Amino acid sequence: MFSRRDFLKLSGLSLLSLAWRPWLPDPIEIDRPEMDYLRPVARGRVTTRGIYVYKEPDLSSERLGMRQRDEILDILEVLRAPNGPKHNPRWYRLANGFVHSAYLQRVEKAHLNSPLRYVPEEGRLGEITAPIVQSMRWTRTYGWIPLYRLYYKSVYWITSLDEGPDGQPWYGLTDDLLHVKYHIPARTVRPVSSMEVSPIATEVPAEEKRIEVSISRQTLTAYEGDRVVLQTKVSTGIPSSGPTPNGIPTATPDGHFHIEVKAPSRHMGDGNLTDDLDAYELPGVPWVSFFHLTGVAFHGTYWHNNFGRMMSHGCVNMRNQDAKWLYRWSLPVIEPRDWHRKGHGTYVRVL
Repeated sequence: MFSRRDFLKLSGLSLLSLAWRPWLPDPIEIDRPEMDYLRPVARGRVTTRGIYVYKEPDLSSERLGMRQRDEILDILEVLRAPNGPKHNPRWYRLANGFVHSAYLQRVEKAHLNSPLRYVPEEGRLGEITAPIVQSMRWTRTYGWIPLYRLYYKSVYWITSLDEGPDGQPWYGLTDDLLHVKYHIPARTVRPVSSMEVSPIATEVPAEEKRIEVSISRQTLTAYEGDRVVLQTKVSTGIPSSGPTPNGIPTATPDGHFHIEVKAPSRHMGDGNLTDDLDAYELPGVPWVSFFHLTGVAFHGTYWHNNFGRMMSHGCVNMRNQDAKWLYRWSLPVIEPRDWHRKGHGTYVRVL
């Protein structure tokens, strides 16, 4: 734990504005004669380098401009467009046009979370509740430096409670891949209760549970015997056009497998310490269930909303709530305080 004197010497405090950005839902004037003012029905974060704003909810419509990565947009209306695209016809009306939903993460209004009184030795899971949080890492040479941006609904292991550079409580998060610690304001994280991640359907015999993934339909179906208990759209791997840098194909492998390892939080990507937004780093990927020796897994997804189309580097991308349900339902059983659990688990068939 750092002393207050150490914190007051630290650089980069201007980045704290990213760590906590309260929203004020003031009325927004739009250029429509039948409505003088509208309040947003939702908000969304741009998850990629940029998305187009269209005159109409149609990809062939006139482009009016772009909105940049990590902009928070006020959504005035949610609609299902007749011209699709077929796999994902959801569009959002903004004050000055329409955007497709593929790269807009719906986020809730930010709220304060009360810091934990103490952090258990084994750590405590926490879920980000702010749209964007800038993490900071302490170094002896440079003091505080920015590291990853963390995003809404991503999940991390809280391993300490410290005084932050602003004099407020900050959590230390331990990266499960690199085993380094970085910090974020405690008020931006919701501690996850044991009840919400405890195993479910434990009375169902293991041999009755199975998962089928259809590559052609981009769907996942979970069964208990012959009964469907979950069916949802997913995004599987985009096949690579040639050899990949690590030699691992990016298409989701077909065949017969079993879930072998589960983890509630996983840092995926190249594993570099960087604040480069274009780097392939996805810390805090939630509700991960690995079923292939190359690291292919079912997991929650906070960087796109385009299920029903291939989008991944091989994994099966799922909506967070669906991945969490599958994580709790499938075998091997993983307890709320486990960082990971190995075992010959639920049968998986990829078609």
